Amino acid sequence: MSKTVVITGSNRGIGLSFAALYKAKGWQVYALCRHSSKTLDALGVYVLEGVDISKDAVEKVLKDNLADVSIDLLINNAGILRNEVLGELDMDSMRHQFETNTLGPLRVTEALLPQISQGGKIALITSRMGSIADNGTGGYFGYRMSKAALNIAGVSLAKDVATQDIAVAILHPGLVGTDMISGYGDITPDEAAERLAERIDELSMKTSGTFWHSNGEILPW
Repeated sequence: MSKTVVITGSNRGIGLSFAALYKAKGWQVYALCRHSSKTLDALGVYVLEGVDISKDAVEKVLKDNLADVSIDLLINNAGILRNEVLGELDMDSMRHQFETNTLGPLRVTEALLPQISQGGKIALITSRMGSIADNGTGGYFGYRMSKAALNIAGVSLAKDVATQDIAVAILHPGLVGTDMISGYGDITPDEAAERLAERIDELSMKTSGTFWHSNGEILPW
């Protein structure tokens, strides 16, 4: 019997690469996004549009459409990046990043947690830009803060779901050439998805709640 993965932000970038990768592995793939893409539609996976993780209403959307799905792996991949400049801070921009990058994954996880099987896994795609110790350049206030908050949420989540034998991965993909950073990066989305999938495969209850780089390095908080 094939395993089932649910992936947010699947219409492009790393999310799309995740969908293609797990489809090729023989998994049942549920690809969630606000709007689909021709490339995603061509994969032949289950696509659920209208999933805006920045809105509280997303929980009802997920429960209405995925109520009968038993989930082996939930990948909270969707996120946004903005850059605020000190002296011209855009509070609405920062709020939107918190709603999407921090509260969004919690909304999705809260809605789908009853359907995650015992021994299942939850992956949070975060960023080393949320590391306090690793911040050597400043800036990007909303993104850094929202990802730092997601990281600590991941640690709490790992402790809270441990009794259900569910492990949580907190993962930095690397500098990936996606649309979010105008295509600039050291690795492609496909390469990032492959490395992240390896980290997810290696994830155990013993390593649950650890902050990992996709290359296998443990990152500082």
